[in-house]
Amino acid sequence: MKRLFLFLSITTMCLSLHAQQTVHSGAFHTERLARIDRVVQSYIDSNWIVGAVCLVMKDGKPAYFKAFGMDDKEKGRPMHKDAIFRIASQTKAITSTAVMMLWEEGKFLLDDPVSKYIPSFARPKVLDKFNEKDSSYTTLPAKREITIRDLLTHTSGLGYAQIGSAKMQAIYAKAGIQAGFSDHQQLLADAVNKLGTLPLEYNPGERFNYSLSIDVLGRLVEVASGMTLDRFFAERIFAPLGMSDTYFHLPEIKRGRLVTAYTEDAKTRKPVKWVDGTFPGSSINYPVNNNGYFAGGAGLVSTITDYAAFLQLFINKGNYQGKQLLARHTVDVMTRNQIGDISLGDDKFGIGFQLTTAKGSGKLGLSEGSISWGGFFATSYWADPKEKLSGLLFLQQWPFKHSELSDKYKVLVYQALN
Repeated sequence: MKRLFLFLSITTMCLSLHAQQTVHSGAFHTERLARIDRVVQSYIDSNWIVGAVCLVMKDGKPAYFKAFGMDDKEKGRPMHKDAIFRIASQTKAITSTAVMMLWEEGKFLLDDPVSKYIPSFARPKVLDKFNEKDSSYTTLPAKREITIRDLLTHTSGLGYAQIGSAKMQAIYAKAGIQAGFSDHQQLLADAVNKLGTLPLEYNPGERFNYSLSIDVLGRLVEVASGMTLDRFFAERIFAPLGMSDTYFHLPEIKRGRLVTAYTEDAKTRKPVKWVDGTFPGSSINYPVNNNGYFAGGAGLVSTITDYAAFLQLFINKGNYQGKQLLARHTVDVMTRNQIGDISLGDDKFGIGFQLTTAKGSGKLGLSEGSISWGGFFATSYWADPKEKLSGLLFLQQWPFKHSELSDKYKVLVYQALN
C-alpha cells in the first residue's frame, strides 16, 4: 500500500511539473497572466465599470477566459462568460468579410463604382456650404464616384449619423438616417438608397473618415447575393464558424443573457443604467425590438467566444476547422495597408480592420500586422497572426472615459507571453 501511495505521489508530481512546464514554455507565464485579474477587478472596485468578460486565445485554444463583476448591478446578477453583448461596430469586420466572399465569387471588383449596384450613389456631390440654423446646404460635384474599396476603407467621403461631425449629423437627422442603433422600423435598402442622394462630407479617396460606409456595403451584400444581410451572415459565416449566439434580432429564449447597458453619470463618472435618450435618436433595445434594420456597420449582438471564432479565421488564413471561408490571398489583401499615405495615427487600415504598423507596435506590444477594432459600447478585440493570438475585452458601457483599460489589457497579455 505504501509503495502504491509513493508511486501515485511521484506520478502526480511529475504530471504537475509537466503541466507547469507546458504552460510556461509553450505560451504564457501563469503568474504574469494573473495580473489581468488584479487590474480588471481594480476597475470594478473603483466603481468605474460594472462588469467585463476577458478572453485570450493562443494557437486556437483559450489561454485565459474569465468573467468579472456584474451584468446587472442593481439586480445582483453576476456577469457570465456566455453573456451576449451589443458589439456595435464590430459588425463592420463581418460585413467586410461578406463583401470579400462575394468578391471572390466574381460578383464585383473592388474598384467598381458602388453606383453600378446601388444607383442612388451615381453622380455624388460634396458638401460646400452648410447653414447651422436650418441644416440647409449647397453642394459641388464630387471629383469622382465612390468605389467599393473606398467604402471598405472609410475613404468614401460619407459621414456618420449621430457620432460624426455636427453638420453631417444634422443633415442625416433631417433625412431620417440613423446609425445601427435604430429606434424605429426601417429597411436597409430604403435607408441606403436615401443616403446615396445626400451630400458627401469629403471627396472620395481624400481622407479616412469613419462613416456609414459599411452600412452601404451591407446593402451591397444583399444586392449581390440576393439574400438579406441577416440570412447571408447566418448561412455563410455564422453557421460554418459555429457562431450560434450572434444575431441582428436576438431570439426571445436568449434575451436573458443580453448584458445590461450602462452609461456614466455626468458628474461622478460612475456607471448608471442606460435609459433611452442617453444617446440622441438611439435605443439600446434594437436587438430585441424587431425593427428589421440589418445595419452592416453596427447591428449585431454576440458572445466573446463567437467573435473569437471569427478572428481565428484570419489567424488561420481563411480556414476554420477545415472550412475554407476565405482564400489565404484574400486574407492577405484584407490585412494589407489599403489607404496608402492617408493618415490614421501611427497605424493603417486594411479591409475591415485597423492594422498595426512597425511604429504602432511600439505602443502596446502588438506585433506588426495585427488587426483590431472595437464597438461603441466598449467591446474591443485584436488578432495577432504572428503570435497566433487574439485578445477580446467586452464591456457594455458608453461613454467609457476610463478607456485606457483596453490598452492596459493588451499590455497585460503580451507581458505574460513566454
